[in-house]
Amino acid sequence: MNKKVITFGEIMLRLSTTGFSRFVQSQSLEVTYGGGEANVAVSLANYGLESYFLTKLPSHEIGQAAVNHLRRYGVNDKFIIRGGDRVGIYFLETGASQRASKVIYDRTNSAVSTISKDEVDWENIFKGIDWFHWTGITPALGTSAREVLIEANKAAKKANVKISCDLNFRKKMWTEKEAQSVMNPLMEYVDVCIANEEDAEKSLGLKPANTNVSEATLNEEGYFQLAKGLKNKYDFTSVAITLRESFSASRNGWSALLVDDKDCSIPYRSKKYDIQIIDRVGGGDAFAGGLIYGLLSKTDTRQALEFAIAASALKQTIPGDFNLVSIDEVEKLMQGDGSGRVDR
Repeated sequence: MNKKVITFGEIMLRLSTTGFSRFVQSQSLEVTYGGGEANVAVSLANYGLESYFLTKLPSHEIGQAAVNHLRRYGVNDKFIIRGGDRVGIYFLETGASQRASKVIYDRTNSAVSTISKDEVDWENIFKGIDWFHWTGITPALGTSAREVLIEANKAAKKANVKISCDLNFRKKMWTEKEAQSVMNPLMEYVDVCIANEEDAEKSLGLKPANTNVSEATLNEEGYFQLAKGLKNKYDFTSVAITLRESFSASRNGWSALLVDDKDCSIPYRSKKYDIQIIDRVGGGDAFAGGLIYGLLSKTDTRQALEFAIAASALKQTIPGDFNLVSIDEVEKLMQGDGSGRVDR
């Protein structure tokens, strides 16, 4: 399948405590790279799509290390702009049992936050591209990145490129008021909206009824109404909502629902997985990557959703931001083989 997909956002240096140790006790930190749209690009490359990632990174060795990390997993770096002074950083302390994971950002004035409209020729970039993906993290980076993103959406729409957005609200980056003032106007360009209950409420002001994810209580009908409300208000082609039941930092229930104009005019809920979590960071991005692949490759959109939720369940068993699984592994889980038996 020769489909071409491009994502736009920030890739960061990730520094993680070893094992389940706390920041204050760690003597060393593990190094990798990741970020919402970069994680999606890697998933799509793993599934055999021609996957591009657009960002801005410094020309020094740390910037090059980030580029090399993407190349390692098959992402095309053709549209990466080199410049600026620093790579954004995030620190991760992995939680366990009743202790939540913790993220600390150090990304102010990162290279991609200085990107300007005259550095990106979206009209030429979108030639031959089938799909464009972005998240709510990118406009939260600041005015410059926001302006470039707006131009990207306009150009993609003009070029008849399918556009997906994962709302991805980050309270450490902007307020609800700021998010809603920016995100609501951008929804006019979006075809496929991906969200969870917090994203929809904080980014767009819509909330499911009688649901408290921190208490592991989900009102399925409330989520169905939320999905239909989003679709009707913004005229999305598809709305996918992930449903996380947080029993603890180590164990989550994980499923999703989809509403669209094709196979899921009545909201469809996926199979639910009971996950023993190794690393949940990037789980939502793995879902987005799986959904994009599924919508591009499968005739039944319910199967696209099942592929996405299975892929993201597998990701949460893998350390690091990236989902390093194959199509065969995802489809094996979809078919019911979640035994974890040694494959030999």
